Amino acid sequence: MNLSNEIRKIFSQGTTLTKLILINLGVFLVLKVLSVFFFLFQNTLANDSILRFLALPADISTLATRPWTIFTYMFLHEGFLHILFNMLWLFWFGKIFLEYLDQKKLLSVYLLGGLAGGALFILAYNVFPVFQQSLSISIALGASAAVMGIVMTISFYVPEYKINLMFVGPIKLKYMAIAVIIIDMLSIQGGNAGGHIAHLGGALFGFLYASQIKKGNDISRGFNKMMDWVFSLFKRRSKLKVKYKRPEGKPETDMDFNKRKADDQHEIDQILEKISKSGYDALSKAEKDILFRSSKK
Repeated sequence: MNLSNEIRKIFSQGTTLTKLILINLGVFLVLKVLSVFFFLFQNTLANDSILRFLALPADISTLATRPWTIFTYMFLHEGFLHILFNMLWLFWFGKIFLEYLDQKKLLSVYLLGGLAGGALFILAYNVFPVFQQSLSISIALGASAAVMGIVMTISFYVPEYKINLMFVGPIKLKYMAIAVIIIDMLSIQGGNAGGHIAHLGGALFGFLYASQIKKGNDISRGFNKMMDWVFSLFKRRSKLKVKYKRPEGKPETDMDFNKRKADDQHEIDQILEKISKSGYDALSKAEKDILFRSSKK
């Protein structure tokens, strides 16, 4: 099996977290390969043009000609350390996220956190006078705001969850989240004001999402329906009627399958509601096993 087939297999069988990381890495590698060719032919302007074609512009008139950048910017990285730290954060906190919430929510929070970060970036650069001189040339790129949405969602969803930080030791997620927010706020005066503002936008969405999901309100529901419709446009429609096999070998109709899936989702919702009221430790071993299996689907 060649490398491309191996990558396709990993992507198709991987979780949403794996796919997000692979997409980010793939975009990064493609652009780096192109930059090498541009360098060899002394055409560095072409490399800059591609970045600006995909990065999110602060100027609204420019954004109107590149509306796709509100999505593409959150998969775009220029430097190795930039993508390294973003993907490490995405991996670490994405794994914790999937212990409590499902893969569909992970994708929604990533995209909506990125959108919120981009929106706050654009708003700030068009409102505050300090950014007026650089408005026409300012761009945002990177997964930081999207990742921040995931980090803040899980940090405020299970605030007592502890992680071990090097040189610090065990620390609760809620304290780490507050520290990150404060650092970003204080760093706005630095050289990457737009980036830190975008982080705060993603963080704000993560906080709102966590607070609502704990109340049983999924504010991403409408967005999920829209994304399902978009993805359905790219799926090949089958004319065959699908039947599923039950464990005992009896055929399962579409109606039976949908009912079983609905029952499974109802069971997961009850477990999540129990977590929101009593915490993860209140779950029985069977409930934890059910939650773990659902995160792998």
